[in-house]
Amino acid sequence: MIIKDLSSYKYHIKKALHKMQNVKKWQFDFLIEIFGLFFSIKGRLNFLQFSRYTDHNEQRYRNQFNKPFDFLCFNKELVLEHASKHLTIAFDPSYVSKSGKATWGVGNYWSGVAGKSKWGLEISGIAAIDIDNHTPFHLEAVQTPNKLSESLLEHYANTIIQRKEQLLCISKYVVADAYFSKHGFVSKLSNNGFETVSRLRDDADLQYKYTGEQKEGKGRPKKYDGKVDFKNLNELHMKKIEDNSTTKIFHGIVCSKSLKRDINLVAVYTKKKEKWKHKLYFSTDLALTAELVLKYYQTRFQIEFTFRDAKQHTGLNHCQARSEKKLHFHFNTSLTTINLAKITHWLPIKKEKKPAFSMTDVKTLYHNELLLKRFFSVFAIKPNLPKNKEKIQKLLQYGARAA
Repeated sequence: MIIKDLSSYKYHIKKALHKMQNVKKWQFDFLIEIFGLFFSIKGRLNFLQFSRYTDHNEQRYRNQFNKPFDFLCFNKELVLEHASKHLTIAFDPSYVSKSGKATWGVGNYWSGVAGKSKWGLEISGIAAIDIDNHTPFHLEAVQTPNKLSESLLEHYANTIIQRKEQLLCISKYVVADAYFSKHGFVSKLSNNGFETVSRLRDDADLQYKYTGEQKEGKGRPKKYDGKVDFKNLNELHMKKIEDNSTTKIFHGIVCSKSLKRDINLVAVYTKKKEKWKHKLYFSTDLALTAELVLKYYQTRFQIEFTFRDAKQHTGLNHCQARSEKKLHFHFNTSLTTINLAKITHWLPIKKEKKPAFSMTDVKTLYHNELLLKRFFSVFAIKPNLPKNKEKIQKLLQYGARAA
């Protein structure tokens, strides 16, 4: 981790805010302050805790969290400035625990960790996946309402489409897990300029495209050349691109009955306990290479690490508020803090020397800095004296695993 100047995250915040419109001075200053608190405070991150670490009362934070801020635009500026140019958009809902019945959007939602529906909240996470650096950057979290006038899949698709102007500036590829490989979701995205990369059921109903000569005379031209049998692939239609003792990979253009369209299919066979098992990956972009289809889908899971870090270190589950606006501000501040930590302390490291990103170490550094500043203030210590600088660096790293 780079720890030379812990306050440099403020520079990245200011630079992104200056590129945005209609950000007032009061909001500019508050955002710098609140991100600093999310970096520094260990334990629960809520209004009462913020007031304990500052000179303001908790009502100030409740009022500020109720005011709108365009997190998608802010994070987009961070991503375009600091990430590589090879990006995809990852979409994944995440369960957030919340008790009580008065909170906006509270209901029963699926929890992947528990493997069942649980009472709480759900956010639809939209992230940019940096393919070259193999890391995610949060863009926006949108809370799922507990009462919908449309199907849940349509709601998820519309969540992306409503933000297409900004998302298409980052990438046209939307990567989602197998749950989203349905006609209603895929067709809506395709009609709005996006290409989907996802996984199909292992028993998906697919048909080969007929590429031979058509018979003369009346009648409909032949479109298909039989159903895809995954136990015996037709290598005239499915090109073998890898074949070894444990893995076989095939690639071709086929027609999907459920998606009602042609798809770019990659079938991956792996040998386990002397039996071959297959997984099916696809893209609606028929020109995308098999290598990129697999790489894009494999990096989709990176968005889960952002949720994990936010729940463990930046208080994603800690919000005291019950209103929609305050919840939205809290969720997005929590997840955006991960972006700022990564940009400040991890991305500048050369790729060949880059360790795994550790939000634990970043939180430790900033918490130590918070305590040291308090000691300096109370005991009137001058931290910038040459004899103190080396000792301060050691104290900042106290308890960090990468130290």
